[in-house]
Order: sequence, then C-alpha cells, then structure tokens
Amino acid sequence: MTTIADVLDSMTVEGELYEALDDQALRCFACGHRCLIRPGRRGICQVRFNRDGKLQVPWGYVAALQSDPIEKKPLFHVYPGAEALTFGMLGCDFHCAYCQNHLTSQALRDPASDLAVSLVRRISPEAMVELAKRSGAEVIASSYNEPLITSEWAVSIFHKAVQAGLKCVYISNGNATPEVLAYLRPYLSAYRIDLKTMQDRHYRSLGGVLQHVLDTIQGAHDLGLWVEVVTLVVPGFNDTTDELMDAARFIASVSPEIPWHVTAFHPDYKMTDPPPTSVRTLLRAAEIGQEAGLNYVYAGNLPGRMGEYESTYCPACREKVIERYSFVIKDYRLTAQGDCPKCGTHIPGLWSAHPERVRLNGFGMPRAIY
Repeated sequence: MTTIADVLDSMTVEGELYEALDDQALRCFACGHRCLIRPGRRGICQVRFNRDGKLQVPWGYVAALQSDPIEKKPLFHVYPGAEALTFGMLGCDFHCAYCQNHLTSQALRDPASDLAVSLVRRISPEAMVELAKRSGAEVIASSYNEPLITSEWAVSIFHKAVQAGLKCVYISNGNATPEVLAYLRPYLSAYRIDLKTMQDRHYRSLGGVLQHVLDTIQGAHDLGLWVEVVTLVVPGFNDTTDELMDAARFIASVSPEIPWHVTAFHPDYKMTDPPPTSVRTLLRAAEIGQEAGLNYVYAGNLPGRMGEYESTYCPACREKVIERYSFVIKDYRLTAQGDCPKCGTHIPGLWSAHPERVRLNGFGMPRAIY
C-alpha cells in the first residue's frame, strides 16, 4: 500500500542544510532541532531523511498555493495592498494542538491527514514565478506548513523570483538556526515569526524551545530582515497579563519598531476546549504592547471590533497613515519614502515607491490559482 511518505519521498533531492558525520549519519540544521539522523531514519519534521548518508529534502511540489493580500499573512508594514502568491508543502517541526493548517503541517504525523496527498501538485520554480507574474503578485511567500524544513525548495523559487523583480517573505514558527537564516538572507525581504508563548514548558508541549524563537527574532532583525511578530492569544494558555507583558517587552528590547500582531484564537484541530478569544482580552493584549513601548501594535481576526488596532498611526503625531478593515486597505497616506504626511516622521517598513498604486479596494479574499 502506497503511503503519503512514499509519495513525498519520490519528490526529494539532496539537501544543502546539513553536515555529514561518521557512519553515514548526518546533522540537519534547517531548524532548531538540529536532528542527528542516521541512515534510513527521519528528522522530527518527518520530511527530511537520511538516504545512504545523504540528506533528502522536499522538492518540486506544492500542497497549497493561492494569491491573497499580504495583510493576511499578517504583514502590515510590507508593501501594503500587494498580492502575495503563497505556497506551502507538507510537514512541520512542531505539533501544535491548535494548528490551523494541520492538513498540511501535520500530514505525516496525523493519520487523519492522509488525504493531504491529494493536494500535492508537481511544479517547477520557473512555473511558480510565472504564476506569480500572471496573478499580479508582487510578493512570493512560503507558508501553510513550516517553511524552514523546506528551505532548499523555497530558495530555488526565491532565486528565480528575485531575478524577476519579486519580493520574498517567510511565514514561520521561528524555530530557526543561524545557518538557515544566513542561507535565506540573500533572498528574503521580510520574516514574519510566531511567538507562541513566553513559557518554555508550554513551548516544549508544542514541540519547540522558547530560546530558539527568541534567538530567531533577534537574529533576523540583526541580519537586516524586516521582522513582524504574531502571538495567537489562547485563553488559559498564554493570555495572562504577565506573560503578554513579557512577550511585548522582549520584542521592544530587540526594537520598538517591530510590529506585534495579537490575534484571536478559535477552537481548532485538537484544542477545542478553550473558548474563542474575547474582544476584551485582545484589546487588553494590544494595550499591553503599547505600554511595553512598542510603536506598532495590531489586533486581528476580529474585524471591525479592534478600533485603532487595525490601522497604522504615526507614533509622533498620531496621524492615521494606513486605514484598514480586516485585510483591506481603505486609505493609504504614506509618502513614497514611507513618511507621515503630517509631521514627516519616518514609519519603518517596506513601502511602495508609488503610493498612488496601492490597492484600496477588494474584499481581502484569497484567489486559488492552481
């Protein structure tokens, strides 16, 4: 009987993010687990494996591919209004009980996700770039599953994309290594990172280590990548005032200019007990971010109920420079240099050199294109 692993193993090439060890063992450094993988064995992610002393990695397919607003990532300071062609493969190095992309991320770990193999479509890097151009995308994003574990495939696409004038971004859990960040840096413009909790024991229950994620936020910022951080606020898991303040203070210690998105949880996958995050809790989280000294705090997943926390304001004069409703840009007032039109304060981010071209319409809905 053909398994999902059999199908995916046929779509692999030798990876680059590893070192050979004695007795045909190898050390993978695509993610913070740094798995020691012996011949015939797999890494924690289940999609990187040792074949006769060589690391085989995913290649040549997508399991999810659509074009949608970059605000949906969410990235609010990266070419607002731009369409992002977003692709994903299968597999993850975490096992979050509330995973909202479990069909792709947990496909090799959860037998109930075997149907994910029906999503797999072969494609080349050149075809991906052509699809981006055809759909009018300005950005190519790797997301849906954990992109770190498929970084060789992403780089093969990003290399062609940059040559075509497109920007590239990662949407990641942040469980990176210095080696993979250096590998990605020539191609990436922005890195959106999940900061799931400030308690290491909770991170370990998800399959990660808190310090690895904190190091990635600092490391990506030090490399000059534009960084935005997202915390899904889960009732009873990470929603205490102390923990939210710890998260906000850490981000501010790296840079008060890093946008922090606090987003609403809804019951999903294996975590169905906690109630959805309330408006009150999310507003409290956003206020904590401001109190900690962050200049740009956003609250999401509850459109129309977050007030000022959906839009971007100048931190100097409080002029509203980008007005949003959910993922839709309703008004864009930044100059071509990214400055506040009222007081001239520079708003950090990656901005359009042609403000008049920023899309102000549409409903923020994804468009399946493949």
